[in-house]
Amino acid sequence: MPSLNTLFIGDIIGKPGMSLVQMWLPSLIQKYKPDLIIANGENASDGKGCTVKEGKTLFDLGVHVITGGNHTWDKHQSQDYLKEEPRSLRPFNYPKGSHGNGYIVINTPKGKAAVISLQGRTFMAAIDCPFRTAEWLIQKLNTETKIVIIDFHAEATAEKMALANFLDGKVSAVIGTHTHIQTSDERILPGGTGYITDVGMSGPYDSVIGMKSVAAINRFLYQTPQKYETAENEVHLAGVFFKTDTESGKTTEIESILFPEFVKKTGNNN
Repeated sequence: MPSLNTLFIGDIIGKPGMSLVQMWLPSLIQKYKPDLIIANGENASDGKGCTVKEGKTLFDLGVHVITGGNHTWDKHQSQDYLKEEPRSLRPFNYPKGSHGNGYIVINTPKGKAAVISLQGRTFMAAIDCPFRTAEWLIQKLNTETKIVIIDFHAEATAEKMALANFLDGKVSAVIGTHTHIQTSDERILPGGTGYITDVGMSGPYDSVIGMKSVAAINRFLYQTPQKYETAENEVHLAGVFFKTDTESGKTTEIESILFPEFVKKTGNNN
């Protein structure tokens, strides 16, 4: 049976993440031969949104869809970009009237595929229900394609797992983003939905989830706002690759990607 090959690049953090994606995405394309490339770009512009500059770079590299999240709104330039670029998404479950697209149907070499951006509510903004929003939209999209891929940008692991189980068998994949630490639980659920709790970040790991450590630590020490500054060192690319049966819309293979791998230290390091 024909399969749609999808490559999903996890949250791209500022210039370090963008530079690494520019360097290694061509090699990943050569290795995995994806029909569809999705990248979460809500942090691409120095950790705050995705502007025309970052969007053009990613689309020129071969990315088909850029998904969003809560930081999509942090710069007015990224908000303006949403109005003019339908391939750059914001979470669909923001209240009616929010500008930008929350989903898109893409023509691929293997047929049509839908990509949806959703945001969770646990420990996040009190926006519309992602469960009911997804359920409504999927019924609409099923008349166009069997392949439906969701980027679920959420804080709580339980909320991500709950949505994936709620939609198991109704969508091709639920890919978790936002927490920036890749989880090792990629799998195919009983109904055929591919799942990972968090795909991880593509950015600097000598940091606190991409932010310079001193400012992040001071947030916790003093409970006061600190200037966001993107870190620079130990940059890794995180992603996930999966295959979807084009007739059933079910995922048949899923594999997490972290490159370069972390150096593992054992024993006495003295």
